[in-house]
This record gives sequence, structure tokens and C-alpha cells, in this order.
Amino acid sequence: MIPKELTKAEEQIMQILWQLKEAIVKDILEQMPEPKPAYNTVSTVVRVLEGKGFIDHKAYGNSHVYSPVVSEEDYKKFTFDKLMNNYFGNSYKSLVSFIADEKNLGIKELDELEALINKLKTKKQ
Repeated sequence: MIPKELTKAEEQIMQILWQLKEAIVKDILEQMPEPKPAYNTVSTVVRVLEGKGFIDHKAYGNSHVYSPVVSEEDYKKFTFDKLMNNYFGNSYKSLVSFIADEKNLGIKELDELEALINKLKTKKQ
């Protein structure tokens, strides 16, 4: 179960930790895009993430090595479920309709979606 929703800054740090698997604050900071936040800012966000239950740490002397507790896949599912519930009433038809209408999909993309749907239909039979 996902403890809580992440802020944009928290999610950015989680993306880095999911990629690196474990890291000290300096490693996280090095992976961040320019302009880089202050070391103390990253350190604070990391502590908040730990408080929310998203990450844990191991202490090695004065250093803390942080690693994710919540998997990227679990957070994606949580975020998608929230999006589906809040904006599309849990209707995949509404979601696909929105994407098709708002994103001006090309023929190739529509063909790819059709192929995916046909593949799913075959699996269900």
C-alpha cells in the first residue's frame, strides 16, 4: 500500500532512487538537473520521504545510504488508479476517448492501439 501522495520534488528524488537503487544525498544531488537545489534542500526532502515511509536508510558511520521501500511499479499503479478515479470515473472508455480527442493521435498510433486491443481480446477468449 502506498503511504501518501508525493509532491513534485519528492517524486523527482524517488525517480532517482528507483534508478540508482540506493544512494547518499550527494549521489541524488548529482543526478538532479540544473539548476540543482541546495544540498540541505535535498537532504530535507529525503528525510520527509523517509517519514512518509517511501524510503529507508542504513547508517555507515556519519553517512546514510537511502533506498526505496515503495517500488516504482506500486507508485505508478497508485497514481494511475487515482487519476482514473478522480478524472475518468474509473472508465477506461473515458480515458481512451480523452486521449484520442485531446492528443490528436496519428494513424500509426491508432493502429498500435487497435493491435493492443486485439491482442487483449485474444487473451480473454
